[in-house]
Amino acid sequence: MTDTDSTQKWSIAIHGGAGSMKPETMDAATAANHEAALAAALDAGVALLAAGGSALDAVTAAVAALEDDPHFNAGRGAVFTYHGTNELDAAIMEGTHRKAGAVSGVTHTKNPVKLARTVMEAGPHVFLSGLGAEEFARDHGVEQVDPDWFATPERWRQLEELKARKLGWFDADLKYGTVGAVAVDGEGHVAAATSTGGLTGKRWGRIGDSPVIGAGTYADDRACAISCTGSGEHFLRVVTAHEIAARVRLGGETAQAAADAVIAELAAMGGDGGVIFAAPDGTTGFAFSTPGMYRARADSTGLCETAVFGPVDSTSR
Repeated sequence: MTDTDSTQKWSIAIHGGAGSMKPETMDAATAANHEAALAAALDAGVALLAAGGSALDAVTAAVAALEDDPHFNAGRGAVFTYHGTNELDAAIMEGTHRKAGAVSGVTHTKNPVKLARTVMEAGPHVFLSGLGAEEFARDHGVEQVDPDWFATPERWRQLEELKARKLGWFDADLKYGTVGAVAVDGEGHVAAATSTGGLTGKRWGRIGDSPVIGAGTYADDRACAISCTGSGEHFLRVVTAHEIAARVRLGGETAQAAADAVIAELAAMGGDGGVIFAAPDGTTGFAFSTPGMYRARADSTGLCETAVFGPVDSTSR
């Protein structure tokens, strides 16, 4: 990874989804491939932060890297809807002025997180969807691709399996491959970004928590930045990301304590998943109710961790 300046304090955490993956059901090669993909995305964010870049730039770069990697349910490798299309959602938010941008149901934008950022920085609105979001993307020169770019054989197999077995409305394997990143830069500002393809077999233009500001994505310099992954309907009902930030800002809890409490509340309601957070003091962390969560983090002290299951694999740079 990039060499760091010890006088410059920054940190970043990323996730590639939470779910039912367990060591006994995931072979070592698959776990290694996911960890390598996480490390590459982490490097993209670290390089910017270590050079004095902003938290906003770091989370954009990290999430875009995960969107381009077919191991995750975002961008290339997104799951299919019931009707065999890929419909992508993303959101981004910065904690200084609490500016935000979000998009849902896009089908041609190569990196939805970059479109969400363009909405935040160049548009009059916060949240765009479908054809309107695509029109905005073209008007502002955000890279477009043929929808085939997003499709992978494994995701098609998962859709066919769901239909053949009549598994219901949710992914039976409960692998929420949503991706996200949170960071705090050398100025103490936080940012968060999240991107997803949603749920396998989703119908009726379903939108989960990922692009909803306050539910799946939130950033506030007075509290922390949060990105979520899991059963979106539950995360929406709890307004998970904002709830964590509110407990920090108004209740005086640490970000870790707030994240643990809200994930426990969500689990009690029947929801599964996890969150990552970054606080202005440089603290980062994870909380999840599932057996596994693809995750990684790094900071200016030399901390570098990647993990899929329980304890993290830590190394120093």
